[in-house]
Amino acid sequence: QVQLVESGGGSVQAGGSLRLSCAASGYYDIRYSMGWFRQAPGKEREGVAAIDRDGSTNYADSVKGRFTISKDNAKNTLYLQMNSLKPEDTAMYYCAADLFWPGTVAGLMKYGYWGQGTQVTVSS
Repeated sequence: QVQLVESGGGSVQAGGSLRLSCAASGYYDIRYSMGWFRQAPGKEREGVAAIDRDGSTNYADSVKGRFTISKDNAKNTLYLQMNSLKPEDTAMYYCAADLFWPGTVAGLMKYGYWGQGTQVTVSS
């Protein structure tokens, strides 16, 4: 089993920044690819960003140029730096991991390990 615990969510005004973290433990190791997806009330889950074991990244068009995904292998921690936040970024953000590269952020929904989520609220 792989355990994922997100942190760093909160409330911020439009234009502000937040950095989400996801601490991985259990049977997690650097072979895993990881990513972030989000779900807003009444909306479907949306893949946001993914990072492969070699550092390759992929982003949803809606966050390109504003969000940056990264990971610290020494700390088994995934990050999502979110800048220029917009009210439409308001959602519960989840960390996900698995042993395959999804190809696109939509493929993150197929990942087998998810965290409990951290809420991000952006006010106008």
